[in-house]
Amino acid sequence: MTSQTEPFYKKLSLNLISLALLGAALYIGQGILVPLFFAILLATLLLPVTNFLQRIRFPKVPAIILAIFISLALIAGVIYLLSTQVANFLEDSDAIKTRLNSLIHSLQGWINTTFHISTGKQNQYLKDTAENMKDSGAGIVGQTVVNITEALSYVVFLPVYTFLLLFYKDLIKRFIVSVFESTKEENVVDILHESRTIGQHYILGLLTDMTLVFALNSVGFLILGIKYPIFLALVGALLNLVPYIGMLVANVFCMLITLITSENLSDVVWVAVILAIVQFIDNNFMMPLIVGNRVRINALVTIVGVIIGGALCGISGMFLAIPGIAVLKVIFDRVESLKPWGMLLGDDTDNKESKIAAAVTGKASKVPKAPKVAAPKPSKD
Repeated sequence: MTSQTEPFYKKLSLNLISLALLGAALYIGQGILVPLFFAILLATLLLPVTNFLQRIRFPKVPAIILAIFISLALIAGVIYLLSTQVANFLEDSDAIKTRLNSLIHSLQGWINTTFHISTGKQNQYLKDTAENMKDSGAGIVGQTVVNITEALSYVVFLPVYTFLLLFYKDLIKRFIVSVFESTKEENVVDILHESRTIGQHYILGLLTDMTLVFALNSVGFLILGIKYPIFLALVGALLNLVPYIGMLVANVFCMLITLITSENLSDVVWVAVILAIVQFIDNNFMMPLIVGNRVRINALVTIVGVIIGGALCGISGMFLAIPGIAVLKVIFDRVESLKPWGMLLGDDTDNKESKIAAAVTGKASKVPKAPKVAAPKPSKD
């Protein structure tokens, strides 16, 4: 009996150690690896564009540069739109500050009446909190510098990584196939092909979904007649890209801004209703239709994966968690010794409980649909 159970424990221990090392590598090297992972997603998205340009007689290097330039121009356009909306929002800073002070005084009066805490004690608490923030100001400034440095590294390294990945894609593919020469080449090529397709469908699906969410939010907020409808709709659509946390933050942010800028409290309720309706449509109709769910990831694994991704790499880790888990499942399903892990990640049951879990968690099982292909042959892609 011992001889039968020993290989199982050895295999399980090796798998757990490998996952632990992978997590440690992500945590320690996130400054290098996270931009690289984003570059891989961007490269998979731009690969059809570069292939098309090369088919119409563009040289390889200009085709890659043009594809990257187009993608960066689109990103710059979104940033410009957001910055103009923020500028419009900040133009009314004095009126917003006055309204905010009025709300704070009303809140202090309610606290005094309900909890019998005097306004003086509340002000003293706020003063002490401000002093504590001043004492930790150096740490806040240091963290801000780190965040700015990370953002600049993304700006610098993302296009460089993307260009090099597209330029050396054939070399990288031959390397991966050669490393796993003990495995059937068709199986390795199949894994690479489906992983690439998952990345493409995931990014394209998220961009399409973000555009539709932005349009629906804009229409709802314009009909409602609240201030800064385009700004709030854009913030809500961008935050919706981050699973779970983004949806919650978007709701709180939009309701808070509406509370500060509107004299009618019912507007806050209607903003929450619009966001809830759009989120319901997004979770139950748009995301399954646009992104698809051929590689199904169960709700528990998705939630845990997003939390672990956030703990290891922050917001970027949350965003990368779902495509990362999807690619891992593709690998696990095609490696005999790892198939139980693929089964653990999957959500192949179509019972009522599975559908309820997917509806409750929203993006839980909305991982991109990759077309089924029969043993793809090695190609120039």
